[in-house]
Order: sequence, then C-alpha cells, then structure tokens
Amino acid sequence: MTTTPTTEATPTTEATPTTSATPAPAVAPAASLRPFPAGFVLGAATAAYQIEGAAHEDGRRDSIWDTFSREPGAVLGGDTGDVACDHYHRYRDDVALMARLGLDSYRFSVSMARVVPDGHTVNAKGLDFYERLVDELLGAGVSPWLTLYHWDLPQALEDRGGWTARETVDRFTDYALAVHDRLGDRVRTWTTLNEPFCSAFLGYTAGVHAPGHTDPAAGLAAAHHLMLGHGQVVRALRDRDDSLSLGLTLNLTVADPVDPTDPRDVDAARRVDAQMNRVFLDPIFRGAYPSDLLEDVRGLGLERVVRDGDLAVISTPIDVLGVNYYQGEALSHRPHPDAPVTEAVTARPVRSPFPAADGVFRHPRPLATTAMGWEVQPEGLTRLLERVHAEYAAPAGTELYVTENGAAFADEPDGDGLVHDAARTAFLHDHLGAILDAVDAGVPVRGYFYWSLLDNYEWAWGYSQRFGIVRVDYDSQERTIKDSGHAYAAIIAARGLPGGSPAADGP
Repeated sequence: MTTTPTTEATPTTEATPTTSATPAPAVAPAASLRPFPAGFVLGAATAAYQIEGAAHEDGRRDSIWDTFSREPGAVLGGDTGDVACDHYHRYRDDVALMARLGLDSYRFSVSMARVVPDGHTVNAKGLDFYERLVDELLGAGVSPWLTLYHWDLPQALEDRGGWTARETVDRFTDYALAVHDRLGDRVRTWTTLNEPFCSAFLGYTAGVHAPGHTDPAAGLAAAHHLMLGHGQVVRALRDRDDSLSLGLTLNLTVADPVDPTDPRDVDAARRVDAQMNRVFLDPIFRGAYPSDLLEDVRGLGLERVVRDGDLAVISTPIDVLGVNYYQGEALSHRPHPDAPVTEAVTARPVRSPFPAADGVFRHPRPLATTAMGWEVQPEGLTRLLERVHAEYAAPAGTELYVTENGAAFADEPDGDGLVHDAARTAFLHDHLGAILDAVDAGVPVRGYFYWSLLDNYEWAWGYSQRFGIVRVDYDSQERTIKDSGHAYAAIIAARGLPGGSPAADGP
C-alpha cells in the first residue's frame, strides 16, 4: 500500500495463537443483500517485506528497505521488517486464517531480495518458501495472486543505480522468469509491479520511502524504467505461457480542484493527475506520455532515458489492471491556512513526490479521517473506476480489480482480547458499496482485495499504524480476528453487501 504523497507538501511452522474477536455475524437475509456480480473475487492482500520477517534466513540479503529502515530518522521509532509478522515461519497458520475467513484469493508479493539476493543469482531456498506458500494456499482452496515487485529491490542492485539504471530492467526480467519457472504451473494471475508511483516518486524524489533520494530527475528515470521492466516482463511471461493473466497494480487518486471555477486550482489538480495517474496509465494503455506531463517536466531529464522502442514495450497489452485506492484529494494553487507544509512522518528531510508541482497544495475537507489523517472518501472510488474503465480499460479489453483498499485505525483489544473496530467495518462496507455503485453504472469490476489481511510494518510509519482485519500482537505473534474480519467473512459467505445501502456521499 501507499504512504500518502505529500504535496508542497524448510522452516517448521510454529503454532500461532489465534483468537476470535466475536462470533461471526449472521448472514443477512437475501432480500436485504446487495449482491456482487457472479464470479466477483473477494480477497485480501499483503506484501513480503511488511509481513515475512526472516530478514537474513535461507540466503536472503538486504533489500533497499532493510538499508533504509536503519538510517536514522527514516522510519518512525527506528522500526525494521526483520521480524514483522514472522509470516515466513507461520505461513501455514496464516493460510488457515484465510480459509477461515473464506477468502477467494490472496494477493501476496515475492521478495526479490529473497529470490535473487545479489540481484542476479537465483537462491533456490528463497523460491522454496514461495512454493510451500502457494501449495498451502491451493490446498486451502485460496487462489494465489502473485505480485513480483512490492518495493524490496536487492540493495546490491541499488548500489549500481537501482531503478534509475537501465540494467535493473533486465535483472527484473531474469528474476521474473526464475519465479515463473518454479510457480508458473500453479499461479495463474501475475502482476509485475505494485504501485510504481511509490517506488519511483516516494523513493527517489520525495525521500520518504527507500532508497530515500530527493531528486525529481531520479524519480522520473525510475518511473520509466519500472514501466519498461513491467512491459518487458509481460512479454517474457507471455512467451512462456500465453494462458496467464498478466498485468500490474497502480495506486491512483481522484484529484479535484478546491475551486472548480478558478483555472489555477483546475491546473493544480491537472498537474497531480498527470504526475500520479496519467504518467503510468498513458504509456501503458496509449503508448505515449501525456503532452501536458512532458511540458510540466521539461528539463528534468525524462527525454534522456526514453529510447526508441521503449514505449512499444511499455504498452504491451495486459489482461488485468489493479486499482489501489485509499483517498482522493482537493488541490489548490494556494496553501490551506491550517494545513502543514509537508506531511513527513519523521524529521528526515523530504520533499514533494511530484517532480514538477511546486505551488500545488492539498486542502483538508470536512470528511472523516483515518488514524493516518487520510480522508475517507468512498464515492471517489466510484468516480475513479468509472474514469479508468471508460478511458483506459474498456478500450483495451482489460479487466479491472480493486487490489488494495483499507484504513488504519487505532483499534486495541478490550479486556477480553476482542477487537471492536467499527470504523474499519464501516470503511469496508462503504467502499464495497462504492464498487457496486460503479458496477451499477456499467463498470465490470471483477474483484476486491482488502488491505491488509494482517496488521504489519507500515513502511515509514513502522508498526505505529494498523490496517489489518486480523490483529497481530508483535510481541507474542498472536493473531486475533477483528470485528471487521468477521464482518468481511460474512459478506464473503453471503456473496453480497448487507443492507443494500449506497456508499457514503462525497464532498
């Protein structure tokens, strides 16, 4: 999942204690259900570095996040992913939890640092773990959805330039084929990248994610090479097996002008839309960068990294697009008088992730917020899905899924160890409702993955924020299904949304 961008802002499985937060809610009568389309996938998602731990076991070496998390001031509390949720040792129990919740599918990432620790040599023990995990999922009736890259580039590759270096594209392709050689007979859905915006612009331009650079030109180079790596891997995997479902996942926003009658606010929203959404959507679906984006970033070096033929590779047709959505944003050319200039988690120097959006400011709106200050805006998801379908997915014949959506709240167990997270339960209900609103408007959304299955390491926020429908006690590693987890299990069992109410109104 994404940190909100600032604008100028053969291990044996240990027994995992698991408690139940309340009896599972009764399935609502059919008459009061808002049904999901036939075949609609209901799942949950995680990422390798955020849950696996076992940072230096079985040949794994440091990723950029191992390095970054040890830099003073980079991560709140100095937290690292060395242990995280210890999923590497407890995966069997976690898969049993997924089956108990009734998940149709589990979206997980493979750690590049575990599979090719030095950036190019395949580590068989690393692949062994993912083979065990996939077999466990299939045995439990949970379909595996595999993401090849969720931000854990081997540090050895970063030492040679990371995603700013063209070499990384080829190393990423070699790695993807090694994973496919082991798992291609059992995993049918493969996504190349999770949220390249975060990898490129939070990591190389904003400085809030690994590797922690603050260079707009580096972010643009990284974004281009990430997309080139995506297209090259799609071609390579399709050559291996043209029956695979292939694509990627983008975190997208709904950029609204604070004053739609003010052309300066309209332009502020346009710039953020160009530099967060269309910088990826247009090359992938249209084979070209948007002309207004190119004008925005003129002089920042993008033209120096784009070579003849690159955009043809990037626009290789895909089968599936994952949309990650957490909130939209209201944007203006003027700062809000009560808003901070930046939203940095720690004291480490950072800048805006947008390479060319000086003078663009986010304004808070009268909406509920999560523990991280993110606005709760379900209707924005409806609008986003309608737009992406109409402008990109439908013309290309690409299937749409919501592959991440979730919220952090400061939920704590009560005296009986139960977790009553009513705000998260409402968030889940309202965003599923927003998806059904899009379906009613003609958008054939194919599925939804809640972020996250487990509380986990929330990047620069460390362990201070909890997104899970299952609580993790990081001292004992006890898992507790929260009320939201039971509510989701009931929704999955019923194949419909209780109450039939529409998503909450937006601004």
